[in-house]
Amino acid sequence: MNQALVLVAAYLLGSIPFAYLAGRLNGVDLRTVGSGNLGATNVFRTLGRSVGITVMVLDIAKGAAAVLLAQWVVGGPWWPIAAGALAILGHVFPVWTGFKGGKGVAVGAGALIGLVPLASAVLIVLWFVIVLLTRYVSVASIVCALAAAPLAWAFGAPWSYVAFIALAGLFVIVKHVGNIKRLLAGTENRIQLGRKGAPDPT
Repeated sequence: MNQALVLVAAYLLGSIPFAYLAGRLNGVDLRTVGSGNLGATNVFRTLGRSVGITVMVLDIAKGAAAVLLAQWVVGGPWWPIAAGALAILGHVFPVWTGFKGGKGVAVGAGALIGLVPLASAVLIVLWFVIVLLTRYVSVASIVCALAAAPLAWAFGAPWSYVAFIALAGLFVIVKHVGNIKRLLAGTENRIQLGRKGAPDPT
């Protein structure tokens, strides 16, 4: 019974649409502007840096909360993995917004923090460095998705965690196929690191 409740809670935690709520608080339906994606990157581009960072932190927190809840209530190697997976699915397919959500990067990062905190710290630094150097969130997300499983293995994570992280990374890459095509075509959007609405000189 506890296991079932934890899994339901993990999905519901993941499905909290912080990006959608942030947009509504600012009079915008993010499903109809920008990329149409209910993720922190679209919030960043549409509503500005402070709101985007707030949504990103909240999305990370819900992924970590799902994994930590499973570790606390039921333990074992598999239930936290299942909770992390359901949190990601909840974010990508949230019941509250017609199953249209984000790409799962931030909530996946939160799940990794719960599972492999040391490897996650390296990935977070790597993500920010790539974003600051390139201003491509998609590039940072794809690189970190590829690096996550090897880093988890290097930090001594159990094989079950490494396998889950590899599958989650593959899922994130599949969700970024459109971004990859735009990167190859030279049409991918960069984020603006200045004020909201500032023109992108590149």
